[in-house]
This record gives sequence, structure tokens and C-alpha cells, in this order.
Amino acid sequence: MKNKLAITFICATGLIGAGLIPVAVEAYGKEQRIKKVEESKDPNTQKIIEIIKGIKYGWENGDGTPFRKTFLDFKGARYIESGGQNAGLDSLVNHHVEPEKDAFETMKLDFDNVEVHFEGGSDKRFAWAIADTRFRAKTKKSGKEYDKSGYQTFLFRMIDGEWKVVHTHSSSRNYRAKKNSH
Repeated sequence: MKNKLAITFICATGLIGAGLIPVAVEAYGKEQRIKKVEESKDPNTQKIIEIIKGIKYGWENGDGTPFRKTFLDFKGARYIESGGQNAGLDSLVNHHVEPEKDAFETMKLDFDNVEVHFEGGSDKRFAWAIADTRFRAKTKKSGKEYDKSGYQTFLFRMIDGEWKVVHTHSSSRNYRAKKNSH
């Protein structure tokens, strides 16, 4: 009986340990991917990361300046967010970014696991970035709290030597903590 209990304990410990190892590896891998992109010495990658940081700042502070500085304002521009859209830069900034500073008591937006990709060989003219997102906010008026997670895609084009955002698309749903599948 003692041997069966010992074997059961050893097997259970092994299964638990084996189940936790992928979680630790996944967390370490995610941290390394983020760090790798942020520490990239490629100036194009760094410029795109700086643009994304500016967008985060703009959303969290209701400041349209980073958008007006780094988005290409052109006829037909569309910015998509979870089934809704803003047609043009003015619509995005005037009807979405800036009014939210007055609507939310708190707002936190995170872009994690950012991946930056380029097209055009050595003459990089087009890029896209994909990021995991997490949005948390509390409204001033009702106190309603939001906690959403999802994904963000940014499309960039090199215009006169500067990277410009030409399109964004995000989707999110209510945040759910990731469960270990083991």
C-alpha cells in the first residue's frame, strides 16, 4: 500500500511538474520575444516600436498628437476596432481618441508580444506589426469597468523617409485569464 501511494505521489508530482514546465517556457519565450523586438538594433524596427508607444500614450491620455504625427491622413483611410470603424484620421482623433480622456476615470492600454515584419528587401517600404492587447478602463459617469484583451494589427508605409501608419485593425473580447491546457 505504501508503495502504491509513493508511486501515485511521484506520478502526480511528475505530471504537475510536466504541466508547469510549458507554462514557464511559454512565459520565458514571450518575455524574450518582446525583449528581442524592443532591443533590436534595426532603426526601422525601433522607429515602429516608438510609433506604437506613442499610440499607447495617445490613447491613454486622450491626446491626438501622436496620431496626427505618425498616421498618414489620406482619403479612404479606415481604422477598425472590434466591429466599428473610423473613416479618416479626423474621425479617429476627434470622435474616439480625444473624447475618451473625459469619459474614463482610468484607462490602461498594453501592447505586448509585438512582432514587426518588413516587405521590400533592403529597400524596406512596407511593414506591419501585430501585438497582443489588453485594455482596462473605468468610466467616470457610471463607474462601469472594462477589461478586454485581443489583438492589434498596424500597417505602415515609408513616406518621404518616415514610417506612417496607414491602417489599424483591432479586435478584443472580455478578458479571460489563460488556462493551462495540461
